[in-house]
This record gives sequence, structure tokens and C-alpha cells, in this order.
Amino acid sequence: MAPVESAGPVALKGIVLAGGLGSRLRPLTKVTNKHLLPVYDRPMIYYPLETLRRAGVREIMLVTGGNSAGDFLRLLGNGAELGLDQIYYAYQEGERGIADALRLCEHFAGDHRIVVILGDNILQDDLSPVVAKFEAQPSGARILLKEVADPRRFGVPVFDGERLVAIEEKPAHPKSTYAVTGVYMFDRRVFDFVSGLQPSQRGELEIADVHNRYIRDGDLYYDVLTGPWSDAGTFESLFRAGELVARQRAREP
Repeated sequence: MAPVESAGPVALKGIVLAGGLGSRLRPLTKVTNKHLLPVYDRPMIYYPLETLRRAGVREIMLVTGGNSAGDFLRLLGNGAELGLDQIYYAYQEGERGIADALRLCEHFAGDHRIVVILGDNILQDDLSPVVAKFEAQPSGARILLKEVADPRRFGVPVFDGERLVAIEEKPAHPKSTYAVTGVYMFDRRVFDFVSGLQPSQRGELEIADVHNRYIRDGDLYYDVLTGPWSDAGTFESLFRAGELVARQRAREP
């Protein structure tokens, strides 16, 4: 049985993961971090920060790495121009995966629950209702899913009816047409789970292993995004993300 936290309002902190080498976007990423590339009219990193801000999460740690880490500080400063209370920064050495980057945020999170978003995720849904459901959970984790045409590029949920029973990382033969988007919500147990991980065959600490640990505890919940969503890790998805934002801008008054 999973340990249960005390009920009641829980303060949330945000984490944006913006590391990696962006090798699939070379030569664009030869001289800069992919999360600083433009998506339509703004740097990519603005979008996940805005997603968290709209959901009421205004104290954020950004994890990055490589030679362009200082560019984030020059661009974002303390976050005030984006309506944030504060941005903190952490540096990830090498490419050891999402879960490894998350490990660097333990001191920042403290006893707070966290909302994590990957720095190349572009979405239009207001996450406030989902964040409210997460805050109301006694404990556990919550993830967001989206039906996609190419699930093999992502973590893929495995269902028994509507019950989520496993997450498979980039499977050759996906068992569903859904992708685990790069938005994760965790209670403070996540750091215990991360500390017990072993590197996968790719040499990374896999976030899917963290999700599966919560699933084994019967303490992982999910919602399905209804609005447009795209990652921006390939040329094709970067282009789609720009189109998504352009269509949104055209609808704005």
C-alpha cells in the first residue's frame, strides 16, 4: 500500500527540463540549445513556462546543460518578465535522461509536490483543472496522455480497459495509440524512486520506470489532453509546433 500524505491544500513547485544535446535537430543545435530555438514568434522555452504560469505554478526550477546554459539566464533572468515569482537554475552533466535531470531538483522541491514539464512541449490546454485534481489526490502521481499518429517515438501507456497498467518506453510495437506527453505531476516520493533507478540499455535513467513504480503502488492517475499538443524534438515536430502556435495566434483578437 502506498503511503498517504495528509489531505488539504498542497503548495506546488514547477520544474522545466531543458537539457540534452538536441542531436535530432542538428545543425540547428550545433551552436545553441534546442529549447532556445524559435517556435513561431517566441523561443521554445517560453511555452512550457507559460503553461505552468497559467496553471498557477510560479516558482520554477529550470534544468539545462551543455555550452548554452548561460543563455537561459540572459534570456529569462529571474522570470519576472514572464509573470513568475522566481526561476532557479540547475546544470545537468551529459545526457543521462529525464529522471536524472529530475534528481537534481530534490533540494528545490523540498516537501512540496511538483509539476514537471519537458522544455519542448507545446500545448494549448489550460492545465489548471488537472493541477487541481492532482492537488486533491491524497498522494501519488498524475500524467497527461495524447492520442498521436506515431506513438513509437514516445512512452506509450498500456491499458486494461480504462485502467493504466504499464508504460513502455519507445516500443517497436505500441499497445495503444496514446503517448505520454511531457507533463508529469509527482508527490515527494518521486525522488526516492529516482534514487533507486538503474540506467537502461540507452544509458539513461528512464522516467517510464518512475511511472511504472507509481503504477505498481496503485498511485498513478492520468488525464487525456483535448487540445492540440506537440513536442519539438525533430524537424517535423518543430514545424508542427510552429503551425500550432500560428493557428492559435490567428484566433486571438
